[in-house]
Amino acid sequence: MSQKTAIVTGSSSGFGLLIVLALAKKGFHVIATMRDPSKASLLLEEAQKLNVVERIRVEPLDVTMKESITNFKLVLAELSSIDVLVNNAGKAMGGFCEELSVEDYREQFETNFFGVIAVTQAVLPFMRGQGSGRIINISSISGRVGFPGLSPYTASKHALEGFSESLRLEVKPFGIDVVLIEPGSYKTNIWTGMDQVDTKEQSPYYSFMRSLKKQIESEKPNHGDPEAVASLVAQVASQKNTPDLRYPIGKGVKTNIHLKNLLPWKTLESIILKKLL
Repeated sequence: MSQKTAIVTGSSSGFGLLIVLALAKKGFHVIATMRDPSKASLLLEEAQKLNVVERIRVEPLDVTMKESITNFKLVLAELSSIDVLVNNAGKAMGGFCEELSVEDYREQFETNFFGVIAVTQAVLPFMRGQGSGRIINISSISGRVGFPGLSPYTASKHALEGFSESLRLEVKPFGIDVVLIEPGSYKTNIWTGMDQVDTKEQSPYYSFMRSLKKQIESEKPNHGDPEAVASLVAQVASQKNTPDLRYPIGKGVKTNIHLKNLLPWKTLESIILKKLL
């Protein structure tokens, strides 16, 4: 059998870096993409330690730039197969709706949602032509449950969930699987966007934001090891049977989803706000 090929976006740090390593350990030839390939040093150092560096090829890709996507298609054309795409590139923007601009929301969606669509569209003709493939979209618990102060991120992940449901139905007849990985809170830099929110004292949301940040900070020691998410992605990428649509992972994630499905919204919101106000 020829070596299978996987593509991972946002590979310079966080989940992306660990997913590349996990896939390489599984025997995949991995195209590790990132906006700035000069930031690949940590990835390659870790790959060297694991003796998988020869299975990793770093390529530039900014999922928000049309020209970058066009150039990446030339890389795709060189590959003998494209077996797995992991849409991981993303960021989290914090703040309250009233104090954010529409452009802030657009910026969030450019990476977390439209970037996923752009890369998926680039890859689909190859997967459809070979009659197989697996697209793994890195979503979040925020794609299932809303949270105050994170509406740009939450909205982008809810959009990703709906897109992935529809896409799975569209491409299933061509032998292509679409999967959502839904992590809770893990020790990655995704929370930087929330940490950097500077709510002014005169803001009506000032005390609310302080409570939110205090809650997030208090929970950080309990955030999970991101290696678990990378291992799950590698498992789903390599399994022979048809994968499920959704894979929630992390402390309290399944419980929170279950509670949202079970409880009336008024009850759920009172529980959330009681912790924060």
